[in-house]
Amino acid sequence: MSGTTPRRTGPADPVEAKRCADWIVAIAATRDREAFAKLFAHFAPRVKAYMFRFGGSPETAEEMAQEAMMQVWRKAHLFDPAKAAASTWIFTIARNLRIDRFRQRKHIEMDDSDPTLIIDEDPLADDVVNRNQEAVLVKAAMEELPPDQKVVVELSFFEDCSHSEIAERLDIPLGTVKSRLRLALGKLRGGLEGVE
Repeated sequence: MSGTTPRRTGPADPVEAKRCADWIVAIAATRDREAFAKLFAHFAPRVKAYMFRFGGSPETAEEMAQEAMMQVWRKAHLFDPAKAAASTWIFTIARNLRIDRFRQRKHIEMDDSDPTLIIDEDPLADDVVNRNQEAVLVKAAMEELPPDQKVVVELSFFEDCSHSEIAERLDIPLGTVKSRLRLALGKLRGGLEGVE
């Protein structure tokens, strides 16, 4: 995994960029679940598209995007808004995860200067949504989930449990955990479309 400091990428809406950075700071400071839900709704589809762009199935891209966002939750305390934009930091985590996965699969060394490994980030959304409206949407979206899906989201993203740990705690098959999580995240995204 590359140890280089993340670089700022293309121009972004400064209000949007600050809002994303504030979410990560809130996650680092107080493990703010609401901030994470907003950050997840904003970035998970972009990270999935980034993963999918480099091959693999939609399911693999989805799984890697979830894993990347889990790392964002766990490593939020390492984020420094003075060194990198939130988007750059998140896509660097995603890029490093993709490189690590590729190395594990292929057992070969990769050239980190390979142009196919450079982050090609989609521009951030131009619309800035009122934070209070976002909070209402996030809470409502979580409350709409069936209990079996809500619990896997909470265990995965708020208690930092791996998929296998969730399966063990709930005494259900690993495939059921992944299926419930995939369904829940799809519903959350649908309920948070206005947040992006």
